[in-house]
Amino acid sequence: MNRLLLMLLAVSMGALLPVQAALNTRLARATDGPVVAALASFAVGTLTLLLIALAAGMRLSSIADAVRTQSPTVWLGGVIGACYVGSVTVLTPRLGVALTFGLLIAGQLLLSVLLDHFGLFGLPVQRLSPGRVAGVLLLLIGVVLIRRF
Repeated sequence: MNRLLLMLLAVSMGALLPVQAALNTRLARATDGPVVAALASFAVGTLTLLLIALAAGMRLSSIADAVRTQSPTVWLGGVIGACYVGSVTVLTPRLGVALTFGLLIAGQLLLSVLLDHFGLFGLPVQRLSPGRVAGVLLLLIGVVLIRRF
């Protein structure tokens, strides 16, 4: 895929996350709270992924293969995802969408530059540079401005 197209896809999917937060917040009000709303959201997401995998002819048995061959730590991604969706559902009505996502993005960038710099989890190394540090600092300044105004 073209790099520009991949970047547009990333921006588009990122733009949908606040919509997901708003919808899950509404769902939390209609159910027994954010945990149940997150559970319902994951159930719909799981069903959607199952249908996509089946339609694409993907081997679901590869999950069993991964259970046998991979470290248990690879499954923590699901735990992180559940914590993320649950916390966004709690934070959004209390902090607002802009501040919640400003803080989330700040946290993502802070850890991302460290993951890149050290090549953690087998990722390619991309050293920390003054430009990257400046980018993170500008984002943090943006979060402060969102909070203040």
